[in-house]
Amino acid sequence: MTLFTLGQAEREARLLPELIELTEHHRSHSPEYARLLSALGHQPGRRYEQVADLPWLPVRLFKHHVLKSIGDDEVFKVLTSSGTTGEVSRIHLDKAAASTQQRMLSATMRTVLGTRRLPMLLVDTKALFADRRSFSARSAGVLGMMNFGRDHTFLLDEQERPDLDAVRGFLGRHGGEPFLIFGFTFMTWLYLYDLARTHRLDLSNGILIHSGGWKKLADRAVDNAEFRRRFAEETGLRRIHDFYGMVEQIGLTFLEGPDGGGLYCPDFSDVIVRDPRTWEPVPVGTPGVVQVVSTLPRSYPGHLLLTEDRGVVHGVDDGVWPGRRFSILGRLPRAEARGCSDTFAAAA
Repeated sequence: MTLFTLGQAEREARLLPELIELTEHHRSHSPEYARLLSALGHQPGRRYEQVADLPWLPVRLFKHHVLKSIGDDEVFKVLTSSGTTGEVSRIHLDKAAASTQQRMLSATMRTVLGTRRLPMLLVDTKALFADRRSFSARSAGVLGMMNFGRDHTFLLDEQERPDLDAVRGFLGRHGGEPFLIFGFTFMTWLYLYDLARTHRLDLSNGILIHSGGWKKLADRAVDNAEFRRRFAEETGLRRIHDFYGMVEQIGLTFLEGPDGGGLYCPDFSDVIVRDPRTWEPVPVGTPGVVQVVSTLPRSYPGHLLLTEDRGVVHGVDDGVWPGRRFSILGRLPRAEARGCSDTFAAAA
């Protein structure tokens, strides 16, 4: 089963009525969201011709306002985002939403991992979990991905030093069959690539899932193409998939295609890149602010969100998977990010 099947025209035709219904659902169940829509001129019964016309919210709103479409007694779980300034999003899920989150994340990952749990090498340290009362975004990310593997082996010891014996032992047990590797992009390069290159480790049966942005690697003149080339040439690792997602859109993971040519949207989702001055969609090849679209959020109005990331659509229906093929270029400058939120400040 794959979730990457819909061409752009069919995707738009399927998503538009579902997103309109979701917008009305959240209007009816969230007084705060209803006030936002009213202040922005999106009245009940308004007609929409395309997904890009629907009302989006800046993701920053979830850092300053409680926006949910369920009663307090229905809240099963509250997810929080990472935040270096004390600002975190709080996303409210009921039991159905929590189940959907895990189910759709699993379905997305099965596209590249298959249905079996694979032996798993983690480019991190088990010391992450020393304090169960205080999980960082990093530890939560690692713990979430561990669900897709078995015989979990950590590349770093508890002092965050590479543990060559542990990696060699793992490859001795599992290196002759497909195995899963997970790590954040910078750590994967800093620790896994360096260790494998230096000690000539064979990673040719590995499937690497990584995420976390490229800013730190840019200082080392390593972009996505160079990352993939060096791993392939010096470790044999060729099955590599970057991904992009956020806590504010449950269950949605944009996944890099097998050829490394960009990120793709699962069938229940899409991306729109907007001009930060006019907020109109920009043409293919033009950088702008990324809006993420998903039909999954039902317990809170997170189906149409303007992120604080810059991105660019490279092509449409021209890649290894159908739909928009895009890349994330980095975070918006602080002023621009605030500008996105200020658009809605009066309405909130």
